[in-house]
Amino acid sequence: MAVKNCKKASYKIAWLPGDGVGSEVLEATKIVLDKLNFSAEYIHGDIGWEFWCKEGDAFPQRTIDLLHNVDAAMFGAITSKPVKTAEQELVPELQGKGLVYRSPIVRMRQTFDLYNCLRPCKAYPGNPLNYKDDIDIVMFRENTEDMYCGVEFNTVPEKLSATLKELSKPFAKYADMKGEDFAVSCKINTRKGCERIARAAFEFAKEHNRKKVTIVHKANVVRATDGMFLEICNQVAQEYPTIKVDNANVDAMTMWLLKNPDNYDVLVAPNLYGDIVSDLAAQMVGGLGFGCSGNIGDKLGVFEPSHGSAPKYTGLYKVNPIATILAAKMMLDWLGETELADKIENATAKVIREGKVRTYDMGGTSTTLEMGQAIADNL
Repeated sequence: MAVKNCKKASYKIAWLPGDGVGSEVLEATKIVLDKLNFSAEYIHGDIGWEFWCKEGDAFPQRTIDLLHNVDAAMFGAITSKPVKTAEQELVPELQGKGLVYRSPIVRMRQTFDLYNCLRPCKAYPGNPLNYKDDIDIVMFRENTEDMYCGVEFNTVPEKLSATLKELSKPFAKYADMKGEDFAVSCKINTRKGCERIARAAFEFAKEHNRKKVTIVHKANVVRATDGMFLEICNQVAQEYPTIKVDNANVDAMTMWLLKNPDNYDVLVAPNLYGDIVSDLAAQMVGGLGFGCSGNIGDKLGVFEPSHGSAPKYTGLYKVNPIATILAAKMMLDWLGETELADKIENATAKVIREGKVRTYDMGGTSTTLEMGQAIADNL
């Protein structure tokens, strides 16, 4: 991945626990970062469901301002609920004011143009949850557009319905419906968005001696947006003649990835498909407890586990923090602190290999903090 190249004597890191177990996995990660003697000021930021319910904004302006003034951010987890439920959980004085909930992590990605969602999926030896040893796949997921662009209509306006009827023959069967009887979510891909995520994938492959990039799409059915994505990825591929390139429909990709994971190296995909396929790949190397993720732009990187807030486990210190600890490793890599990053990965790999400390998902009884402490002790 592109390095920010801002190596400093000390850093400002936004610390965004979010909801549920987010604070717990970040607490375990802080044990590791402190043992590394990583010199940083950790600045708390408000984000998540609590602030939606109390303020009508899950991503307050004060947190946006904070992110404009840090070197990077660590993020815990987020709770998201459907539109009607979100409205019902607002404090009474905010209900009926037309407030609409949007995922703060999606807003963060778009506000700061964090276009590269980087998700490494690596099978560490000794992990009893590995689907197969030696899996080492890196997913590049476009992170700001596609089905997650946020252009949606739960009740379709008459003006939009009339325009679509005029422009699209397949829309005719919906045109006479009332606006509340159907919904529209727009899939919007841009040439710029396709080109830069493709280039990020091929640059990574070049820099890390990866042999192949696989383009994930559904261009045979979603011809306009996915057709453009495939076309542009293939154009970028021509600039990297030493790297093999192939492509696969997203449905076939999920089948072939399970059947022959060794055939895949670097994957690049639009937002929705990247989200789906990266979770599959994460399960193949242990599940979401091992799924680290970076949301990376040209000026800011926000690093997180790919799991959710797991409300049923909140307060139990049960969830595996390895995904978050490996996300901190990704943050250090991005900041140019590669020696510290390697220490985290080596210590994590050693704890997994020895198998003395295992959280519930790995068949053990160790707590979130015990796992963090074990990795810290092995730095």
